[in-house]
Amino acid sequence: MRDRIGFKASALAVIVVMAIAIPLAYSAEFSRDAAAKYILATAKAFRTVYAKQVVAQAAKSNVKPDENWTKDDHSIMLPAQFLKAAGSELKDFELGLIGLTPIYKENLPKTKAEEDALKKLAANPATGILTFEDGNQFKGIAADLAIADSCVSCHNAHPASPKKDFKKGDLMGAIVVRFAK
Repeated sequence: MRDRIGFKASALAVIVVMAIAIPLAYSAEFSRDAAAKYILATAKAFRTVYAKQVVAQAAKSNVKPDENWTKDDHSIMLPAQFLKAAGSELKDFELGLIGLTPIYKENLPKTKAEEDALKKLAANPATGILTFEDGNQFKGIAADLAIADSCVSCHNAHPASPKKDFKKGDLMGAIVVRFAK
């Protein structure tokens, strides 16, 4: 059976770093805006390392990312699954993915404000991160770009994907953080 220690350690590192941001989010010296940006930058960095380095290193041992990774000893979770798994370990805020053309409906924006922010980000991906209030939550979204050829090929080839023409560097959606005001 494959060694999953490295993957568990990566997920644990995400959780530890992100947990630091929660007390800061409610601190008078640290704004919700700054906390959201910190959380998103950290999540994006860990996802980038996973997508570019862990996936590439695993491929050298004939281990490939696969949507059904738990059923195959020679596969690992997809970068999107990695981010969502780390997010599911968090209790004080939500971390996930949203997109205008997601493979799974659960990744559609949850509110009109999220959809509007995502459209604004899509119009100018160089913006990078947007933060906003939405009802009783404070939210932030960070541009989620196709940073590797594997991102593009996976999305374009997936039978449930509504968009089949992604290119490397395209905005695929956003990493989203949601927490109470």
